[in-house]
Amino acid sequence: MSKGTYSFTTPIYYVNAAPHLGTAYTTIAADTVARYQRMNDYDVSFVTGLDEHGQKVAEVAADHGMTPQEWCDSMVGAFTDTWEMLNITYTSFVRTTSAAQHRTVQKFWQDLYDKGYLYKSSYEGWYCVHEETYYAESDLLRDEDGNFICPDCKRPVQRASGEENWFFKLSEFQQPLLEFYEKNPEFIRPETRRNEIVSFVSRGLQDLSISRSTFDWGIPLPFDEGHVCYVWADALLAYLTGIGYADPNREAEFNANWPMQYHFVGKDITRFHCVIWPAMLMAAGMPITHTVFGHGFLLTKGEKMSKSKGNALSPADMVKTFGVDAYRYYFMSDVQFGHDGSISLERMVQVYNNELANTWGNLVSRVFNMTKKYFDSCVPVVMDDDKPLVEANPLREIADELYATYDDAMSIVDFSGATQAVMKLASRVNSYVEEQAPWNLAKSEETQGQLAAVIYNALEAIRVIALYMAPFAPQTSAEVWRRLSLGDVFAVTDIQGASVWGALPAGHHVETGDPLFPRLDVEAIDFEE
Repeated sequence: MSKGTYSFTTPIYYVNAAPHLGTAYTTIAADTVARYQRMNDYDVSFVTGLDEHGQKVAEVAADHGMTPQEWCDSMVGAFTDTWEMLNITYTSFVRTTSAAQHRTVQKFWQDLYDKGYLYKSSYEGWYCVHEETYYAESDLLRDEDGNFICPDCKRPVQRASGEENWFFKLSEFQQPLLEFYEKNPEFIRPETRRNEIVSFVSRGLQDLSISRSTFDWGIPLPFDEGHVCYVWADALLAYLTGIGYADPNREAEFNANWPMQYHFVGKDITRFHCVIWPAMLMAAGMPITHTVFGHGFLLTKGEKMSKSKGNALSPADMVKTFGVDAYRYYFMSDVQFGHDGSISLERMVQVYNNELANTWGNLVSRVFNMTKKYFDSCVPVVMDDDKPLVEANPLREIADELYATYDDAMSIVDFSGATQAVMKLASRVNSYVEEQAPWNLAKSEETQGQLAAVIYNALEAIRVIALYMAPFAPQTSAEVWRRLSLGDVFAVTDIQGASVWGALPAGHHVETGDPLFPRLDVEAIDFEE
């Protein structure tokens, strides 16, 4: 019996450039949650996709000599191939050019139009094409020549004067939003993001333009087809499309999955998700997602990674150097989710060698090789007289507490805390093997029972570690379970029950093999930071 549904999203990514480490970071985080919650007996809906509309997309397409649709179609593979390479297990990939998204957008905004939350007026102000955002003059910066530039991307802004747009009455939701934040302190995380949003809303809200009439690359408003939806009024609704909104054949799916547990986003777009989005949902009379988690930026040499700065690194290059699992593990374990994280090749190699090669990979090799040497590659049978050694030992004590610690961490997306809990057990197994010295126990017939207990305990701990490492390093955990003749680790749907001590069957064949994580020499890596 399933515990219920667990639903969440990444942002709907722009198609203006291929995925980089920043977009991969958000997506791997979401996939780590997806994999864990499936193993934790939830029915998971994991929505991601592509934001394909707007002036910026039309301009990039023109620069490449393509129509907007041709450009969008050409970019899909860059994302789907990258997510496949990184073992991302999304359940819905929404393209905002899809028929399903058209249905969603037109139904949603028709509803708000009918309820009186939209009006037509002329817009006077400043617009940044790159950020797809309108700014008050007081928010703008000036370049060296005194021209106004965007406060976020530092690019020139355009003066929008006299264009007739449809507006959403965002200003009416200032007090309802502040009351919502007060009653739902977990809605915006981490706390620093919450403080920023509360401060912003407290200063007052202006009504939001939700349409453009100067270009046609977008979804037409159903009540005024001379206007297409402003990009954020389109893209945010993809979260609903991904779980079946406006699809009569998916009504039950939508009702089961909305509201969602999480939207995972970069901190630069929390304002859209924590102000505009909940106001839209309030206007529609719909419940609001439980938490918007605005994680920090990945920094290289102290700067935010971006294509325009030329310091955005390629996931494919990183995978070629470290492998998929080490790539995933490093970004989830070493970069505290929610804070900016400074990344470097040196630190990645250090984490790889210390935690994956030495603590985890070497442990598996040592214990599996000793199983081959002392027990003909079979999980030893522990005799009745030695059962206390299996049932009461320092490894079991840690393993018995692991689910609670790990689940608490994962429930608040503290990936570092979750991996630390697993590595605590792995480190203790290594020291346990040294303390028990099976190579000495093997020398005497009198200690054969104790030897069997020691090897069994180490093998059982490895089985449990592989379970909890699976959301972070799926290929490696699958390989460890295969070598233990246990089948598919991702067939587990009750990780708490599966990790109960003593479930490793005696007599199972244990296969040795190549090192899971061969050590790396940072000096030998030909990789540009």
